[in-house]
Amino acid sequence: MDDREILDNIGGLVSEERNLRDRSTRETGLSADEKSRLRTVEAQLEQCWDLLRQRRALSEFGEDPSGAKVRPVGEVEGYQN
Repeated sequence: MDDREILDNIGGLVSEERNLRDRSTRETGLSADEKSRLRTVEAQLEQCWDLLRQRRALSEFGEDPSGAKVRPVGEVEGYQN
C-alpha cells in the first residue's frame, strides 16, 4: 500500500467516523453494533496514521517505505501526535 492509498483509506474512515459520531448525538444514539464499529474505525485510523508516519520516516532517511508494517492496535493505541 502506498501513501496515496493509505490517505484514501484514512479519508474513508474519517468520513465513517464523523457519520457515526453525528448519529451518536441524536436522541436514539448508536446501537451496540454501531458503537462497536466506531471503536473499530478509531483503531483502524490509529493504525493507518501510524503506518503513514512509519513510511514517511523511512523515506526521509533514505530507506524503502515499503518496509513499514501495520502494527497491532494495542501497540499504536494512545500514541500522541
